[in-house]
Amino acid sequence: MTKQADTPLILPDRPVLIAGPTASGKSALALHIAQTQGGVIVNADALQVFDGWRILTARPDDHDLALAKHVLYGHVPFDAAYSVGHWLRDVAPYLQGAVRPIIVGGTGLNFNALTQGLAEIPPTPPKVREAGNALPLPALLAALDGETTQRIDTQNRMRVQRAWEVLQATGQSLAAWQDQTPPPLLPATAATCITLDAPKDWLNDRIARRFDQMLDQGALDEARAMLPLWNPDHLSSKAIGAPELIAHLKGEISLPDARDAAIVASRQYAKRQRTWFRSRHKDWHHIAADSADLSATLRSRRYVRGLNPKRNLQRLAKNQQ
Repeated sequence: MTKQADTPLILPDRPVLIAGPTASGKSALALHIAQTQGGVIVNADALQVFDGWRILTARPDDHDLALAKHVLYGHVPFDAAYSVGHWLRDVAPYLQGAVRPIIVGGTGLNFNALTQGLAEIPPTPPKVREAGNALPLPALLAALDGETTQRIDTQNRMRVQRAWEVLQATGQSLAAWQDQTPPPLLPATAATCITLDAPKDWLNDRIARRFDQMLDQGALDEARAMLPLWNPDHLSSKAIGAPELIAHLKGEISLPDARDAAIVASRQYAKRQRTWFRSRHKDWHHIAADSADLSATLRSRRYVRGLNPKRNLQRLAKNQQ
């Protein structure tokens, strides 16, 4: 049974892992721990590693970067391939350093690989990836074995295609590879593991307000800068809000419709995250995100209350004319 209202003992010399759905307050908690106890904040989010989409992926802003050391944010080119295996190799040095790591993110697969190990699967040949890119999600799923489909998020195309690529490239299912997994880099028993639990309605409201804040901070300009380089097959293009804003800039949908679609997509993603963490993090400490003072990306409460989505959308639409 999942723990609730749990108060973990956070020791300054012990690694901390912080997981939770998008907009639940993970970054604020990590920053608070770093400021009060010390430590380096290490990114565990699969999309915040990429350059190019700083606002839409909610990477730390200059204010937060000045308050504590952050690593593995925006260090990968936007058009590069980057897997869980890449992330494990990048995070390994911070597990051995003199400064305690505070590892934070919403990508459950990264935490799973870190604390339970990751199968050493050979790289995917480019031709196999290109073939997978051309297939619709149902076709990819149809090729997978039952054991693999039970272990992955079947609504997450990136995860499904990865499983398909492994099968095509190696002749062995992802589940079979996982069963040969080596020991983890950081067992959960060697860290303080925290999951933020966020009620649906509370989180849905925060998600909408945060996307409006992103628009106000320049997300549309960010998308405009990426438009000439846009390729939906890039992993970085999976950033929620990126396809929607690109579609708007191409004249395919209005800005209000792009906003609404991005918020819906973010809420759907948060639902999948909550399901994952309930299933996989039963032994982690669980904190109710709505009862703690964790403002996350909405750091300035006065600013957030002053947001006027309709006014901001009108102003943004006017500016692009």
